[in-house]
Amino acid sequence: MVRHWLVPAILLFSTTLTAAPSGAQEQPKAAVTVAKPVVRDVIDSDEFIGRFEPVDEVTLRSRVGGYLDRIDFKDGAMVKNGDQLFVIDQRPFRTALDIATSSQEVAKSTLTFAESEFARTESLVQKGTLAVSVLDDRRRELRSAQANIRGAEASLARARLDMEYTVIKAPLSGRIDRRLISVGNLVQADQTALTTIVSLDPIDFYFDVDERRLLNYARVAREHGSDLQEGGGSLDVSVTIADSTEKPFKGKLDFAENRVDQETGTMRVRARFDNPDFVLQPGLFGRVQVNASNTYQGILVPDEAIGSDQDQRVVYVVADDGSFSTKQVRLGPRLYGYRVVREGLTGDETIVVNGLTRLRPGVIVDPTLVTLPPEAAPTENGQ
Repeated sequence: MVRHWLVPAILLFSTTLTAAPSGAQEQPKAAVTVAKPVVRDVIDSDEFIGRFEPVDEVTLRSRVGGYLDRIDFKDGAMVKNGDQLFVIDQRPFRTALDIATSSQEVAKSTLTFAESEFARTESLVQKGTLAVSVLDDRRRELRSAQANIRGAEASLARARLDMEYTVIKAPLSGRIDRRLISVGNLVQADQTALTTIVSLDPIDFYFDVDERRLLNYARVAREHGSDLQEGGGSLDVSVTIADSTEKPFKGKLDFAENRVDQETGTMRVRARFDNPDFVLQPGLFGRVQVNASNTYQGILVPDEAIGSDQDQRVVYVVADDGSFSTKQVRLGPRLYGYRVVREGLTGDETIVVNGLTRLRPGVIVDPTLVTLPPEAAPTENGQ
């Protein structure tokens, strides 16, 4: 019986010895791409959503009432300051002007007569041939005639002004809207809206800034020797619009409101842009980038090189022996196609920029070293 079970046991022991490894297994390797962070002079920037508004805008109304006689512009045209746009029926105002002119001539004649009568009476009184009371009457008549001439001249000036107001001219240069009233309609003085004009060059861009970044902008403005409310600190900004074929437009901050909104905790800020080709239109939305710091040396890494460890952001640093470790980092804005690292890196490390999903505890890195360009190519979203 012993011989029957002894043979299988010996065979099992022999098989176990044959299957045992002759040495330690090789550690797995992960093929990854590594690079040095980009170290360069940078200026922080923040992004906001805002809307373009005209520097000047006016709704045209007539200063005199009457029937609209003529329209002298094409809807949507560019107009210049002083261009004739509307004409109110001038006939009633021409008649009023003629009456005022006649009244002035009568007043002038009356004044001339009163002056001569006063001079004659004064001479006779001095000779003793007339009573002083007569001279007082002539003096009263002279002063009355002088007052009448001033009233007549004022009425004439008013009639001329009304006549001038019958021709409505552009008070500023810009693009005019469509006509809001047709020829033959009654225009109420100071009430009836005729059309609107908006200026286009330059053009303003308004956006809201939160308290934290507002204080930062104010500090940078003071460092530039300016004030955020008065001149905007001359901080450089650029804005992009929905048309991706248009390059970013360059401008400067030039104004901020004088108080923070208590409900939203934000302050409205304005930037001004040159717009010689009239590409930018009032009402357009845009994304504005605001320079939020002075120049400093920044450490930049691709977004693809940034991993997560619970609620922390980390990058993977590769040692000379192929091992890797994680470093916690504090991130800043996205600049030049990269992400700014505020804290955690010195810029001398070799970090994994591609292949983070292959990294596991105990894995040895098989690195391929590349050099990151100073500015990354833009992605599909333009960043």
